[in-house]
Amino acid sequence: MAYRCGDRQQMCLLPPSIEEYVAEDDPVRAYDAFVEVLDFHELGITINPYKVGNAEYDPRSMLKLLIYGYSYGVKSSRKLERECYHNISFIWLMGGLKPDHKTIAEFRRRNKKALKKVLRHCAQVCIKLKLIAGNILFVDGTKIRANAGRRRTHDRAYYEKLLVNIDQRIEKLLEDCESIDLQEEGSCSYVAMDKELAKNQNLKERIKETLASFASGNRKTVNQTDPDCAIMGSVQGSHTSYNVQSVVDDTHGLIVQAEAVSDTNDVNQFSRQIDQATDLLGKPCDAACADAGYADTDDLGKIDAKGIKVIVPSQRQALHEEEGPFSKSHFIYDKEQDCYFCPEGHRLRYWDTDNNTGERHYRITDKRQCHSCKHYGTCTTAKKGRKIKRLPNEEMKQKLEAQYEEAASQEIYVRRKARVEHPFGHIKRNLKTDAFLLRGRDGVHAETSLLATCFNIARMITIFGVGVFKEKLSSLRMVPAIA
Repeated sequence: MAYRCGDRQQMCLLPPSIEEYVAEDDPVRAYDAFVEVLDFHELGITINPYKVGNAEYDPRSMLKLLIYGYSYGVKSSRKLERECYHNISFIWLMGGLKPDHKTIAEFRRRNKKALKKVLRHCAQVCIKLKLIAGNILFVDGTKIRANAGRRRTHDRAYYEKLLVNIDQRIEKLLEDCESIDLQEEGSCSYVAMDKELAKNQNLKERIKETLASFASGNRKTVNQTDPDCAIMGSVQGSHTSYNVQSVVDDTHGLIVQAEAVSDTNDVNQFSRQIDQATDLLGKPCDAACADAGYADTDDLGKIDAKGIKVIVPSQRQALHEEEGPFSKSHFIYDKEQDCYFCPEGHRLRYWDTDNNTGERHYRITDKRQCHSCKHYGTCTTAKKGRKIKRLPNEEMKQKLEAQYEEAASQEIYVRRKARVEHPFGHIKRNLKTDAFLLRGRDGVHAETSLLATCFNIARMITIFGVGVFKEKLSSLRMVPAIA
């Protein structure tokens, strides 16, 4: 016979078990072993085998289903349900359990807080396995679309007008109810209006909640479907999105901390993310690195004050802008006299302070010195002579710029892209994450935690192999079976 052909009618003397269908080195066994070492009590999920009443699905099995599903880009509860019937690795992982999509969705919705902690526990496993050293940390962010349409994003005036219209509709419905009050209570018209009234009152409460979102921060617009998301620009255009931040360790490129925020840019995120990462590590890192998007001197100064070397280029350094011969850096500042000296030795004394920005302004003592200088017209063309602005945190800015230029810092910065952008590429392409499924910051944060955990597990399987990884996990056994 020229070909090997299968026979669906072939019978076996002894029916095979599910175990026989999954190889010993199949990755699904690594995911199974990982969930078994998690402390469900710390996650906030109670496992009680003596619980009375109708039996629930084992939370460990449900968490395995979510993590393994997300690891292969299967996130929808309906698709996960289908996999439990048709995919042999899912069947093995679940031990033949087949929860329906409503059960899966309810478990995910009910355990958002627990899912947010999964990444933290995963990072602790990595630390115990000596895969995360915590010496050098990289921070970066990416935009991932929210489960909300852009057209549902409006300003405060729109919602206030909508609230007035709903109040008028509710008032009209109440008047109509009074007019038919003498009719039979079960009449179709009365029942229909009762439903319409409840619908409008529910909508009114939702709009009030949306309006409350304007109070928390300086937001100009809020999305009605998901008030926590924001319109953000990216290379793919402008969409309702979340800004996903991650902190990656330099040793093996594993994620230490990840979080979805509503801020449209990365400014003021550096200190927040590093603080959360060092809290998990239990020690401050030696150096923290990020791109120029995080270049906010005040924010970076918070980390520098903790003795951590900050490696973040300023916008000027990132753009490789060449400084002219009469740029501010060529003017010498005398701290004792609180004045500047220009390259020609002329003095610029303190003039005034901008009350809004805190900038201190320095001017040439005698404008005639500028007018008679051979560099007048190149250094400045101002009639009053040269002016210098000094930032309130000028010394910190100069320190951070000099720190970035160091040879050791450049060696670390070169590794930044390879380390911190790799997880985002894996999550977006391999895990097929072009948008979140859940809505609200809690739900999106839970999904972010799952996605980051999936990346870490995939990396650990690559580093150790399935067999060795299982052995190392079994040696940890952090968790008792019953919490």
